[in-house]
Amino acid sequence: MTLNPRQRRILDAVRQQVTVSLEALALQLEVTPQTVRRDVKLMEEAGLLARYHGGVGLPSSVQNIDYSDRQVLNVDAKRRIASAVAAQVPSHCSLLINIGTTTEEVARALVHHEGLHVVTNNLNVATILCDSPGCEVILAGGVVRGRDRGIVGETTIDFIRQFKVDIGIIGISSIEPDGTLRDFDPREVKVAQAIIEQSRAVWLVADHDKFGRQALMRMAHASQIDVLFTDAKPPEALARVLREAKVNVVIAQ
Repeated sequence: MTLNPRQRRILDAVRQQVTVSLEALALQLEVTPQTVRRDVKLMEEAGLLARYHGGVGLPSSVQNIDYSDRQVLNVDAKRRIASAVAAQVPSHCSLLINIGTTTEEVARALVHHEGLHVVTNNLNVATILCDSPGCEVILAGGVVRGRDRGIVGETTIDFIRQFKVDIGIIGISSIEPDGTLRDFDPREVKVAQAIIEQSRAVWLVADHDKFGRQALMRMAHASQIDVLFTDAKPPEALARVLREAKVNVVIAQ
């Protein structure tokens, strides 16, 4: 779903207060409780919120939103981010691209580039780019996750460590206010860490819903990336961390 301004305020309020009652949300937004219930129901179905006794809170920090839901969640924002990335990827360079619906949109935006060498542990990225005459795709081995066609495991990490690429393009599930980057699957986290290590420059692609979201596993810190591509201005605490780390923030319009 694409959030309207009221739903965006609901999500922001829950992130600030952890849990909040529907009545308090209705008062804060100056709408009826029935309106809040409808919004919360839609957001719960999209995996953005969870209903608890007497209120609403953030979903589990140990389980990601289903892949099929993530494919359509904020898709316009992800496409804008992908276009901004593609505009800065030069022809005739090497890339490492990891698992994620945003990185898959980046792959779609790169199909007309020339002379790319793309190493990926994402079967969807490989499928998108393999028909591009200007792209050579190198697919990592390992265990294929059926739910999203990502490839993970020690074999994947060993494979990635054979390369040193110009740009690593990674997605993420959570960016905390202190700049900590988090995700859900420890195997996916280890592969992303290897991509960071083997990339001369690291570009993070993340839409605004990743700001302040909860996730279990620490992957890295914002100081380890060079560019953040997003679709909205980061919250002030995170923006300060990014400035101090000299991370270039590109906001896709």
